[in-house]
Amino acid sequence: MQGYIQRKLEKLLKEYQQIFPVIAVIGPRQCGKSTMVKHISNNFSNTVYLDLEIEKDLNKLKADPAFFLWNNTNKTIVIDEVQQFPDIFNILRPIVDEVQKTGWVILLGSASPKLIRNSSETLAGRIGYLELTPFLMAEVKSTAAFQLINFWLNGGFPRAFLLSNRSSYIWRENFIATFIERDIPMLNIRIPAMTLKRFLRMLVHFHGQVLNSSQLGNSLGVSNHTARQYIDLFEQSFIIRTLPPYLPNLNKRLIKSPKIYFRDSGIFHALLQCPSFDDLMAHPAYGASWEGFVLEQVIAARPDWKAYFYRTRTGVEIDLILEKGVKKVAVEFKVSTAPKLGRGFYQALEDLQIDKGYIIAPVDSSYPLNEKVTVIPLDGFLELKM
Repeated sequence: MQGYIQRKLEKLLKEYQQIFPVIAVIGPRQCGKSTMVKHISNNFSNTVYLDLEIEKDLNKLKADPAFFLWNNTNKTIVIDEVQQFPDIFNILRPIVDEVQKTGWVILLGSASPKLIRNSSETLAGRIGYLELTPFLMAEVKSTAAFQLINFWLNGGFPRAFLLSNRSSYIWRENFIATFIERDIPMLNIRIPAMTLKRFLRMLVHFHGQVLNSSQLGNSLGVSNHTARQYIDLFEQSFIIRTLPPYLPNLNKRLIKSPKIYFRDSGIFHALLQCPSFDDLMAHPAYGASWEGFVLEQVIAARPDWKAYFYRTRTGVEIDLILEKGVKKVAVEFKVSTAPKLGRGFYQALEDLQIDKGYIIAPVDSSYPLNEKVTVIPLDGFLELKM
């Protein structure tokens, strides 16, 4: 039985506890938020924990929330699934201001602040937000359960990662159904489950591609505006990522719509109906799958870098540009073990004045492709000091 797997976010969470009265840890359901906070809470002498999906815990808070909070000012309060009671944000504000205690309340939520009404505005300046993703490669690489192919196939949700391939696939199918049929309605979003399910299955065909809201809407029989609302919903509930275009001040005709990626490769593969790696290799989305898997690992591992893609209307492109201050790094994703680059990539390096590029591929070790570009395995790139 696999023991607790240390999360990279723990260090930052402890730092936030010294700064903010309220900390909100957000991320998709089942990504390990409760497990991480309970693990840290074992070090606290006084902690009270409420899971708002448990009726008796929800009733404790709803009966007289101000009394509950005032009665526990000498403890650390952890409130799980906070989206079940969004009024807590309004109630917290005056109490937080009077108590004047950092690290007092930890809120756990399975939706972005935009989907939890009142959360951002009410506690502005008093709350720090942290996002926990499913497992990152750096967190699981040293575990006995880790194999790169299985991690890519099954994704990073803890249960999906730890189960066998077949059991993992069954778990992910049920996760998708539960998310659509139960979790979305709990956010007071009234969209029929069948509509969302159809839209999500259509969206897999746009993974790694530039968003075309009109085409998506036409496929579903809804307006361009409605299709974009559905995209926003799935993004704010951590299912997909929209990668913005890089728009430098160049005299070029640039693609200005974002690209779409499923954030967890295991969820993407379940929607593709690929239970095994052989199924994935035979699928037309094999290359796009590697691109999305690596992209999410890279972005999650470097949260202080801004991430973009770059593409002109003439086909000059870079899969990922990472930018931090004046630093810029270009990254391509190739599923081949002997990757090659087209002229468009080098043209983009020249246009954007980027000195260093990388190709992240399933290779065993790094090697230079030329003086500007290095082929590198995923773990090698994640360990780079940039």
